[in-house]
Amino acid sequence: MRPKECLVQTSVEERAHRLRIQTDPATPDAEATTGLVAYLDAEPVGWCAAEPRTAYIGLVRGGRVAWTGRSEDRGDDSVWAVTCFVTRAGFRRRGISRALARAAVEFARDHGARAVEGYPMTTRNAVLDELHVGTEGTFAAAGFTEVSRPSPRRVVMRIDLRPWRSSREAGTGPGAEDRR
Repeated sequence: MRPKECLVQTSVEERAHRLRIQTDPATPDAEATTGLVAYLDAEPVGWCAAEPRTAYIGLVRGGRVAWTGRSEDRGDDSVWAVTCFVTRAGFRRRGISRALARAAVEFARDHGARAVEGYPMTTRNAVLDELHVGTEGTFAAAGFTEVSRPSPRRVVMRIDLRPWRSSREAGTGPGAEDRR
């Protein structure tokens, strides 16, 4: 979004055009992307924005929500952010956003992130047009925990990632005794 611009103030056509430019769907093996697409039976049903936090200029520069009560390095590109969810009408309330949040964590981990953050709304007194940032429940279901609560309706949530090793590699899975 451009400075001082709100998602709901743009037309559906403009949002679709921008999404195509941002996600570059013609190049599925692109090195960078701004998000993930969820498919159900080969049909696209949802999308979420997920990339290094430093890619979100407004979040890094201003972003009162993300920084209230925190003194973390805003320029740390090893921290990723999940900032937006879109689920197609007819597919809502089926867990698409939760699946996207979990997939975003794995995608970020696979690309070297050490942590992933989200800035969701609580569902108390939320305005429907504000829920595109996700809900507290969506992030909690993906393993995020609360970092701060900059306002009564907004939460900063985070999941810290450690280098992943399978239980077999760690020596705790089936067959581990054979390797000792």
